[in-house]
Amino acid sequence: MTDPGPGQVLFTFVRHWSRRSSPPSSPDGAEQGRLVLVTEAVHALTRRGIPATVNAVAHEIGIDQSGASRLMRQATEAGYLSVRASRTDARRRHATVTASGRTMLRHAHDWQEQVFDRLTEGWSEQRRRDFQQAMTDLIDRSHPLDAAPASPPERSKGDGGRRGGAA
Repeated sequence: MTDPGPGQVLFTFVRHWSRRSSPPSSPDGAEQGRLVLVTEAVHALTRRGIPATVNAVAHEIGIDQSGASRLMRQATEAGYLSVRASRTDARRRHATVTASGRTMLRHAHDWQEQVFDRLTEGWSEQRRRDFQQAMTDLIDRSHPLDAAPASPPERSKGDGGRRGGAA
């Protein structure tokens, strides 16, 4: 087997860090991580000018609608989100980040910066800035790509009809 390509490396990195959105030493780390995840999703959608509905949050974090609804309810109960009916359609509900949610995100972002500092220890400031810019470019390019319909991976000859060629 060959060394992983840059796409595989990127997705390995994303999988690894997607499970770590809060310090591992924090009490109830997994629960807090889920609250950070959903609050961060609402924050990110709002920054992009997208109403933070249950469906939008589900799409943003890659889970089904019922899971997003449950996470949003938990974050609301924890005081991190506020959910209100839409002004134009009472059936739709929009979430916003509360003052407590912003404080929690500030702590999460501080931790994220500390992790980045540890991961890039020994790098020059230029290398760190270049890496940050490359990641920013990838994120900016990912939003339109995410909105486009996905095409299935091509089948390799002799893979027995399996996608990706791996068993």
